Amino acid sequence: MVRRTFGCPTIAFRPLQPSDLEILERIHGEVFPIRYEHEFFQNVVHRRDILSWAAVDQSRSDGKCNELIGFVTARIVPARESEILDLLSYGSLRMDQSLIYILTLGVVESYRNLGVASSLIRQVVIYALTMPTCIAVYLHVISYNIPAICLYEKMSFKCLRKLRGFYLINGQHYDSYLFVHFVNGIRSPCSLLELVKAAASHVRRGFNLLISVMWNNDEEVARWSRSWATAAEGPDGDYRHVYCGIFLDLVLDGGLDDAGGIAAFLR
Repeated sequence: MVRRTFGCPTIAFRPLQPSDLEILERIHGEVFPIRYEHEFFQNVVHRRDILSWAAVDQSRSDGKCNELIGFVTARIVPARESEILDLLSYGSLRMDQSLIYILTLGVVESYRNLGVASSLIRQVVIYALTMPTCIAVYLHVISYNIPAICLYEKMSFKCLRKLRGFYLINGQHYDSYLFVHFVNGIRSPCSLLELVKAAASHVRRGFNLLISVMWNNDEEVARWSRSWATAAEGPDGDYRHVYCGIFLDLVLDGGLDDAGGIAAFLR
């Protein structure tokens, strides 16, 4: 077990190296429910097509200031060969454009909640920004890992997809969320909810403008008020357009903040 020196640690970063192999495997075993092959760790510490950052505490007084206390591993993936190709602007992709896929991220228990994980993610994003051809950093997170989900959202990653049964752990399937952080001027594609909110915003602005114009005409306001009851009902007692107005207000006011809420309302 890695014990933290009392006080605020001085965290530094370096690439993982062969001397980290044993502790890297141990931390993975403590952090992840999925077991990785020994070959994976060999590839990491010998930098065989895998990027890595190690976090160390230089303020330790026990002579272990270079000992691993956290890590992140990643791989560069050609954009046209990635699993998120459909989320990218395929027609505008260049042959040399790439993504960075985060493979694993972990911090020993005694150093958690100190910003080490977010700093490690930041190292990956900074690296991506130095690559003119890189357009995004992405990763998967298991659906029950709420702290990790909150962390990625705080780091401006967007949850763009839910993958059912993505993980198989001890014979049981678990869902996964796909998080993406676009870099180098690439914009995130709009989700259905974002499109609905944008449309609702335009509709409500137009409606408010109409009311503002009518408010300056007393005769028009009176006529509009008298006709509201009839207009609201619509043909054959159909109130769907009234429900639509309520729906737009709910979306804009945060009453329907996800696709599930939208589906429930439409039912």
